[in-house]
Amino acid sequence: MTHATPQPEADGRTVLSPQEARLAAARAGLAPPPAPARRRAAALIARSGGRRPRIDVGRALLFTESMRLTEGEPLNLRWAKALGHIAERLPVHVVEGQLLLGRCGAPGRHGILYPELDGDFLDLALAELPGREGSPADISPEDAETVIREIAPYWKGRTYHEALNRALPEDVRLLTYADREGLVSRFVVNETSSFRSSIQWVHDYEKVLRRGFRGLAEEARERLASLDPLSPADQASRRPFYEAAILVCESARTFALRHSEAAFRAAASETDPARRRELEDLAERASRVPWEPAGGFRDAVQSQWFVQVLSRLEQKTGTIVSNGRMDQYLWPYYRDDLERGLIDEDSALELLECLWVQLSEFVDLYISPAGGAFNEGYAHWEAVTIGGQTPDGRDAVNPLTSLFLRSKREFPLHYPDLAARVHGRSPRAYLLDIAETIKDGSGFPKLINDEEVVPLLVKKGAEFSEALDYAVSGCTEARMPNRDTYTSGGAYVNFAAALEMALRNGRLLRWPDLQLGPETGPAEGFRTWDDLWRGYLSQHLWLLRAAFIQQAVVNRLRALHFAQPLGSALHDLCMRHAVDLHQERVPGGLDFGYVEFIGYATVADSLSALRKRVFEEGRLTMAEVMEALDRDFEGREAVRALLRGAPRYGNDDPYADSIARELDRVSVEYAARYSRELGINNDVRYVPFTSHVPFGRSVSATPNGRKAFFPLSDGSSPSQGADENGPTSILLSNFNTKNMDLSARAARMLNIKFTPRCLEGREGSEKLAAFIRAFVDLKLWHVQFNVVNRETLLAAQRDPEGHRGLIVRIAGYSAYFTDLSRDLQDDLIARYGHDRL
Repeated sequence: MTHATPQPEADGRTVLSPQEARLAAARAGLAPPPAPARRRAAALIARSGGRRPRIDVGRALLFTESMRLTEGEPLNLRWAKALGHIAERLPVHVVEGQLLLGRCGAPGRHGILYPELDGDFLDLALAELPGREGSPADISPEDAETVIREIAPYWKGRTYHEALNRALPEDVRLLTYADREGLVSRFVVNETSSFRSSIQWVHDYEKVLRRGFRGLAEEARERLASLDPLSPADQASRRPFYEAAILVCESARTFALRHSEAAFRAAASETDPARRRELEDLAERASRVPWEPAGGFRDAVQSQWFVQVLSRLEQKTGTIVSNGRMDQYLWPYYRDDLERGLIDEDSALELLECLWVQLSEFVDLYISPAGGAFNEGYAHWEAVTIGGQTPDGRDAVNPLTSLFLRSKREFPLHYPDLAARVHGRSPRAYLLDIAETIKDGSGFPKLINDEEVVPLLVKKGAEFSEALDYAVSGCTEARMPNRDTYTSGGAYVNFAAALEMALRNGRLLRWPDLQLGPETGPAEGFRTWDDLWRGYLSQHLWLLRAAFIQQAVVNRLRALHFAQPLGSALHDLCMRHAVDLHQERVPGGLDFGYVEFIGYATVADSLSALRKRVFEEGRLTMAEVMEALDRDFEGREAVRALLRGAPRYGNDDPYADSIARELDRVSVEYAARYSRELGINNDVRYVPFTSHVPFGRSVSATPNGRKAFFPLSDGSSPSQGADENGPTSILLSNFNTKNMDLSARAARMLNIKFTPRCLEGREGSEKLAAFIRAFVDLKLWHVQFNVVNRETLLAAQRDPEGHRGLIVRIAGYSAYFTDLSRDLQDDLIARYGHDRL
């Protein structure tokens, strides 16, 4: 088999990223052996890496057994008993070669089921999952039979998803679902709250390392003992909360002790003396942590991992529960062990990479078709946050920060999702370290800007010390452990659909017989730009209205269906007030929700083209534009070229950017006004994950020249291939289109693609570090990079087996290119690869 490689540049040289060079060497049989510190991780990866995940039904079966037995009890106590049942009975595995104990399922890549979310259609979905294009998974016939006979029947009629489908007003439901059962999304105003029990989240891991679950259990017992025995509120509400907290703390101890016993058994039968000592060490450690405080770096990593495993068993957290500021809360343990000679950099790296392998073997499966479409390529966002500032405003970079960056270079897994906080005083050496890691080509790290995030958090009620200590969570979000309290998923709104509805009198070509929005008249009736703008705004506000009504229903219903006793026990405010995180209000908490703007540049560029070509220049009529759209530009290539030649967002063009800024203003002003009625900060975000692909399948051809049903623009990035004036212009367009005087706004996801040649050598690193500094100075929220040749991506499409290890950056996460759908692959290829900076 021949393997295509990137074509030489104009001067005859071919420049590959380090990742591309490693893959080329592997295809040629010339890959060097792994470095000594990486041999263990390489062996672990060889056994499971790249294999299709299998579904483990253990958690779902045990959870269902417990919930069946506890009907009528307080929900948080039922959930705690279910987690205890799982901790006592879930099979325990000691993985060959691993330095960490704890799993949610059998060895290898696996996913688990959450029937409390999708039990009403679980049996139907599992039949389709192995053949699904995006993120397929296998299940054994025996386990499938267990789901059909023992798990799914209990949940039919009991799930939150069914309750939400029944509760939505009909006009909102019409925009949300395309079927009566609510199983098929219309991808116009998409609800996401039924995909997961909670949106992205970060626990206070340091609390467990410092106090252990013993300390948390003692606090809960003290609070329980202080309750008024005559108070109805104390006895009916607060008592079950603290009983649940005690139970989950004791369950953590039980879970760890079972792993300790398994490791001792494995050690007794181990013939290799070195591995026997490792197993005995693992067994001794699990007999102490996470029940007791961590005594060193190895204790701290093991304790943190146990918390993660238990959290994943407790509930499905959207984008997987994040790891928090690991370089901060692990640093004291690492520093002290270094000083005492108990660890060195290579052994710490080996342990961390064992953790990364553990993370990679848990696959966050989305059973619903809509959830799968949102999260292609086995999406994961278990964000590890590095850098940033300390709670008192000092730069937080330390030697462990550099070790995390080192661990991501030349590492063949796209785990964990590494997020680097940057600010105006970030050290130059740190920025260069980040630049070198980005240049490797696997998309790490993504960057989050303190200069934008911290002031917004403070404006919305946080103390400076809390805001300065935020952790990156999920795709691009920021969480303040012990202050954030909102867990409900928000609506994703397809504003490109609003544009098409404005041009088609409230209808979409995909569903021509459905009146989805207000009747604003045929496109030919718009005589002026103001006419078109008013027609568009009618549809835009109609979809926002539906999103906020949907969110009001979501907020009311979720508290009746979900509880989070473990996460609540780790939260100061919940413990103080005896209120579960999934209740609508936690006293003293900050509630940050969101409404997602999908198709930002698609809409801005389309409106720019119509305003310029039709209403100002008169070179086209609305009738001519609509005929071209109806034909998907077939035979109307000249019209398409004229539309594509209009000013476009992403080029620092005031004409296009002014339209994009007005789109943002309309949305943010609406959010500011009506969030008050919801009692939360329901801010405007631009973070699509991979939803811009399925959302595009609902929208026919658009006036920016986009072909029918092609992916929409993603996040706050330019439309595919529209960014012709270089990467700095992309930053400037993002800056120009923010309404800095408004605060009901949140994350803006920004993707930029460079060629390896652009960043070649030390000069390339310096240029990239300067570019990051400009990003910081402009106070933009997020940016992430692909560094790859277009020809490599095309070669990977032609020869997926020869490029199985190619990692690319998608939407706040990295994934194997060959795990993505063809549509998403094409979307990535279509992005402009900048060769100058």
